[in-house]
Amino acid sequence: MAKPATTEFPRCLAIAGPTASGKTAAALAIAQDMPVEIISVDSALVYRGMDIGTAKPSAQELAAVPHHLIDIRDPLQAYSAAEFVRDATELIHAIHARGKLPLLVGGTMLYFKALFDGLDDMPKADAQVRAALEAEAQAKGWPALHAELAQVDPATAARLQPGDSQRIQRALEVFRVSGRPLSSFHTTKNAAAGTDVARASTLISLEPLDRAWLHERIAQRFDAMLAAGFLDEVQALRARGDLHPDLPSMRCVGYRQAWEALDGVFPMDELRERGIYATRQLAKRQITWLRSMPQRRVVHCDAPDALQQVLHIAREWAREFAKGKA
Repeated sequence: MAKPATTEFPRCLAIAGPTASGKTAAALAIAQDMPVEIISVDSALVYRGMDIGTAKPSAQELAAVPHHLIDIRDPLQAYSAAEFVRDATELIHAIHARGKLPLLVGGTMLYFKALFDGLDDMPKADAQVRAALEAEAQAKGWPALHAELAQVDPATAARLQPGDSQRIQRALEVFRVSGRPLSSFHTTKNAAAGTDVARASTLISLEPLDRAWLHERIAQRFDAMLAAGFLDEVQALRARGDLHPDLPSMRCVGYRQAWEALDGVFPMDELRERGIYATRQLAKRQITWLRSMPQRRVVHCDAPDALQQVLHIAREWAREFAKGKA
C-alpha cells in the first residue's frame, strides 16, 4: 500500500533508453555494485511466453538480482500505464522497506511519463467508435486517418508513423470520446503521486551520439533473435488459437511483423528488413520521448566509458539514498 502523501517518497534510480542501448547491462552492473531490486519499465516484458522477441533477461540474469513486473500477464491480457504506476509505486515502497535500492529500468516511455508526471484518467475503449474508425480506415487507409489526427492532435501525430494503425486508432478514439487530444493526457501534472516520484528520482538516459551505432546494434539484436528461434516462438503463440494480431501483446515490435509474415501479408524473406526498420522507428520515438524529460542525466551509450559513467551517477545516488534513510 502506498504511503501517505505527507511521507517523503523513497528515492529511486531510473535507467531509460531506446531499444538496444544497453539498459540491461547497465542495470546488472549496478546490481553487482550495490543492493538493488529491479522494476521493469517495459510493456512487452510483462507478457509470459514472449521471451526471444522482447529480449527478456535470461534466467541467469533474472536469478542474479530480484526483478519485478516481468511475466505478470498472459498475452491475451492488457496492462495499462495506470496499472504500471500503481504496481511500481507499491514496489518502490516495498523495496525501500527491505533496505534495498529501487532501480527502474526500461524503454516504455509512456510508463516513465505516467510515473513521473501522472496521467489523467483516459477514456476506456469504445467498441462503437473503434468499429467506425476501422471502417474509415478500410475505406480511406490509415495514412488518411493519420492526417486527420495531425489536425486534432499534432503532438501525437508527429511521433506516429502513418501506418501505425493501433496507435492512430487509439488516439482518434480518445479524441472522439473525450474531445481532448491524447497528448493532453500525457502532459497533465496534476497527480500528486507522479510529482512525488519525479522529485525523488534520478533518471539516467542512455542516448547515442551516433545513430548508426544504435542502428547496427538493432540489426545485430534482430539477427540474434531470429537465430534463437523467434519465429518458432511466434508460431507457438499463434498455435494457441486465442491470440490475434490486434492484441497489444501481438502488436509489439517484431511480433507484429512476424505475425504478418506468417499470415503471408508480405514474403518471409522481407521479415528481417521490416523488423529492423520497425525497431529503428521505435528507437526514434523513444529518443523523442526522452528529450521531453528535462530532469534526465544523459549518458552517451556509445561512449567507451558509458558503464563507468552510469556507475558514477548510481554511486552518487546511493549516497544520497543513504542520507535520506539516516
